[in-house]
Amino acid sequence: MGWGSTKGAFFGSLSGVLVAAAIAATAPGASAKSTYESPYGYDRTWNAALRLVRVDNGWKVTEKDAANGYLLFEYASPESSKASAGSLELVRSRDVDSSAVSVLVQLPQMPHYHEQVILDALASKMRREYGDAPEHRPPPPPPKDPAPDGGPPNGDD
Repeated sequence: MGWGSTKGAFFGSLSGVLVAAAIAATAPGASAKSTYESPYGYDRTWNAALRLVRVDNGWKVTEKDAANGYLLFEYASPESSKASAGSLELVRSRDVDSSAVSVLVQLPQMPHYHEQVILDALASKMRREYGDAPEHRPPPPPPKDPAPDGGPPNGDD
């Protein structure tokens, strides 16, 4: 095997490694979110989430907006002494008849299970403080109109 073929193999391998590194460097990062569907309604869920973050865990709240349903906080992991940014978002259901609220937790610098631990703690807290989740009842059907044409029911004028 001559110098030319060795040089070609080396540069071929090197270019393959560089292409793989470029692809890995430009790939979007993983952005995992953990969610919990709360049947307790927006106000109860917001209050419980805020107390969980600030009172129960003692994390610093850096920004909150109850009207828009988000809470930014400094998450202190039991595994690390350094705090990292975290967010909790409440999203109201689009269904007018539903009081369900989606709770999303994001801890971008932590493993996914940390988010799930927070959501499990919130669900447990709500069951303890508010009891079993209220059952969703569909609204009653509208009453039947005895006179669909708007006239008197017996046909007299």
